[in-house]
Amino acid sequence: MPIDQKDRAKVLIEALPYIRRFSNATIVVKYGGHAMVDEKLKKNFALDIILMKVVGLNPIVVHGGGPQIGNFLKRLSIESEFVDGMRVTDKQTMDIVEMVLVGKVNKEIVALINQNGGQSVGLSGKDGQLITAKKMQYTRKKGNDQPPEIIDMGMVGEITSVNSRVLTDLLSGQFIPVIAPVGAGKRGETYNINADLVAGSIASSLKARKLVLLTDTEGVLDQEGKLISTIKMKEHQKLVDDGTIKGGMIPKIKCCVDALKGGVKKAHIIDGRKAHSILLEIFTKGGVGTEIVP
Repeated sequence: MPIDQKDRAKVLIEALPYIRRFSNATIVVKYGGHAMVDEKLKKNFALDIILMKVVGLNPIVVHGGGPQIGNFLKRLSIESEFVDGMRVTDKQTMDIVEMVLVGKVNKEIVALINQNGGQSVGLSGKDGQLITAKKMQYTRKKGNDQPPEIIDMGMVGEITSVNSRVLTDLLSGQFIPVIAPVGAGKRGETYNINADLVAGSIASSLKARKLVLLTDTEGVLDQEGKLISTIKMKEHQKLVDDGTIKGGMIPKIKCCVDALKGGVKKAHIIDGRKAHSILLEIFTKGGVGTEIVP
């Protein structure tokens, strides 16, 4: 049903105080899931990011690319191995991960933003020493009072530092940074890093106003399947312990909590399958997902 003129005006007026409130604010958006696959949603995402920049916000995009990596590995007949949702990354796989994330996915996002009127620059964590990383030491509990199992994840990394000046320089030049989640070690070795963690670390380093994670679910759901609109940081562990927050949502909540502890004002987990969900979360009173607050 078409929106009449009064409703259009109402939408614009409702957005006005939020545009004023977030003027010049840095918003870090983790882009992933279905929103990166559906062609219409991809264009909507690009337009959302451009609009944020035009009205005075400073968006930074950090993207994933798991399905694209998986498809490329499958074409090369290379088996993918996962541990607790993380891809085990040997040297051969790391070369492909970097090629797909930096050379293909990143440039497609940058091109889409630029084609629709934005000014975007693509980079990985290796550019300008943006992200320094080290090999992840991953352990898993075995239970029965046994020592934890040490798992070699290959070239999966964890972040040791972020050079935020690279991003502030780009933002001051009115560019929209688009970042592939790849980092470099002290000896120049390349690491594959979880995109949520990259987004959270970058948001913390910049003391961003908001961290927004796009997912393939409405947000955090209660045990009856209803959306939880707000979670206080001190309450999140209780929700994990009682099983409300479970599975792949646990690391996302942890990422948000760590970002808040690092100085981010507010974090959001929203449904990237809904058109313009970023704008609805930031520029409307009700929002559309789950916000995590201090």
